[in-house]
Amino acid sequence: MSKHVSNVLVVLPTYNEVENVERAVRAVRETGYDVLVVDDSSPDGTADVVERLAHADPGTQLLVRPRKQGLGSAYVSGFTCGLARGYEYMVEMDADGSHRPEHLQEIVGEAERCGGVVIGSRYVRGGSVSGWRWHRKLLSWGANLYTRALLGLRARDATSGYRCYPRAVLEAIGLERIVSQGYSFQIEMVYRCVKLGFPVREVPIRFEDRVAGKSKVSQGEVRKALTTVLWLRLSGVGRDE
Repeated sequence: MSKHVSNVLVVLPTYNEVENVERAVRAVRETGYDVLVVDDSSPDGTADVVERLAHADPGTQLLVRPRKQGLGSAYVSGFTCGLARGYEYMVEMDADGSHRPEHLQEIVGEAERCGGVVIGSRYVRGGSVSGWRWHRKLLSWGANLYTRALLGLRARDATSGYRCYPRAVLEAIGLERIVSQGYSFQIEMVYRCVKLGFPVREVPIRFEDRVAGKSKVSQGEVRKALTTVLWLRLSGVGRDE
């Protein structure tokens, strides 16, 4: 096991990821970073697997919530725990194998250098997507184009779920202000960072479709995300807080 690093916490939200979670946790711990699994009471026993790992490793932690409450809500819960426990950097990462652990140290290192949010980006030079069919790629690309057009963001991959936030950024945003519960959480967080004047950096990643299990992205989630972008544009978020 790599040396215990106490100032970085990788948050893995899970719901029915029993096929993937142990592999994901072990991969993170091999980098030396701590990991917190936020499980929404998965009926498939995901939390039981993590509990066993946590019993043997103090760098592995588990937070079980009473029901499925959404991706954004899971990250807010995880970040709140991380702040309370003294971590200086919080990382978002999927537990399904789509985010390669070899990118972790570069993402965290860039956050340490710039003091802002760092996105693991599929759409900058050197980034790529593997395993998606053309319509899924088109949907993701179009969502990012729509987001840039309406919100004036420069980030090429504002919907990426692989990223790092310094403590100071999360404290300035105020996690209690976040309104997005689902995948639009990623867009809202970048938008709030920009409005507060924090830098947003992107480092290229190779994104691979999930190893096992089913994607949690539904058409309803996509529609909700598009609606949230419009709300962010019209609501004045970040200008009067």
